[in-house]
Amino acid sequence: MKDPREFEDFETRAVRGQMERTYQKEHSTPLFMTSSYLFDDAEEARALFANEREGNIYSRYSNPNTDELISKLCDMEGTEDGVAVASGMAAMFAVFGALLDAGDHLVACRSVFGSTHQVITQILPRWKISHTYVNVDAPQDWEKALKPNSKVLFLETPTNPGLDLIDLEWAGKFAQEHNLILVVDNCFATPYLQQPAKWGAQLVCHSTTKFLDGQGRTVGGAILGTKELMEKIRFFTRQTGPSLSPFNAWILSKSLETLAVRMDRHCATALEAARFLEAHPEVEWVKYPFLPSHPAYKTAMKQMSQGGGVVTFGIKGGLERGRKFLDSLELFSLSANLGDSRSIATHPASTTHSKLTPEQRSEAGIPDNLIRISLGLESWGDIRRDLDGAFKSSL
Repeated sequence: MKDPREFEDFETRAVRGQMERTYQKEHSTPLFMTSSYLFDDAEEARALFANEREGNIYSRYSNPNTDELISKLCDMEGTEDGVAVASGMAAMFAVFGALLDAGDHLVACRSVFGSTHQVITQILPRWKISHTYVNVDAPQDWEKALKPNSKVLFLETPTNPGLDLIDLEWAGKFAQEHNLILVVDNCFATPYLQQPAKWGAQLVCHSTTKFLDGQGRTVGGAILGTKELMEKIRFFTRQTGPSLSPFNAWILSKSLETLAVRMDRHCATALEAARFLEAHPEVEWVKYPFLPSHPAYKTAMKQMSQGGGVVTFGIKGGLERGRKFLDSLELFSLSANLGDSRSIATHPASTTHSKLTPEQRSEAGIPDNLIRISLGLESWGDIRRDLDGAFKSSL
């Protein structure tokens, strides 16, 4: 059978990129629920532990299901190597923990996920690792943030929840010029819409919990990048143990087979929602990468194939109106998650980013009236009617 990586198109490789079949000749990859593996003899055990031979030792290190998942993701992102971990935040922490030493300095875009902000501002300083935030819309100021000990440049694009964009081509050149390790959280776009490694990112991170799973079933994370950097990260994760379970890896690998068709639907519905909201009299502003009104619309068109499945908007009436709007929704789920087959509405200022001070939220572009919606796979007609009804009921 033809090597799946030889197929030209993303969708085919996602479906056919499974591990080599066992002697049972199964059509679908089996689940390997085992904690450890056998050695043929003492010499094989020695060689495996000495990294002189490839093979499985212990499922905290590797497992056929996690190996298949990472192989697919590396193919999708265009990276050399990767590691699967237990959550998106485990991925973030593993990157910082593996690459940064006491005395190092991190530069990060100001708009980051709430828990990532907590790690950067509350945990890393305990180990003498400092940071400077930079505004996503002012890259000309980034050079001012650099210090002699700057080591890592961390970015989200699109950002969570503001959907701000960073020009990856520019960021890749900036990182190379200043000898920085460029790390990009590609969770919102997925590798189907955007591949940061093509623009110079050395590491790409995912919360696989979101669109990669796509059905709200698992929690997981992935780190993908160059072999050199992944050696450091693999050492860190093997010793600290944030391993992804074989069961979750098996589910996620199957989910990747439908990623393209799901993202096409998410994106098409999100664009409809963004246009609807932009024309609605009860909405102050809308942000969506593929709306011409987005400040970085040209950047989105350059580095993304579609706009993604998330839309943010500001509802007239502020915080209290926003709460009434959420309580009036009948189809949307109220959840802190996103990227599900079910549409989800979230108020970030009181949930995912509630640990930030009002000043920090303002600096990150998260006003109190911001509503984030993740568009699911329901019909656009029902979604539109639910949004319109909630606007009317919350007046």
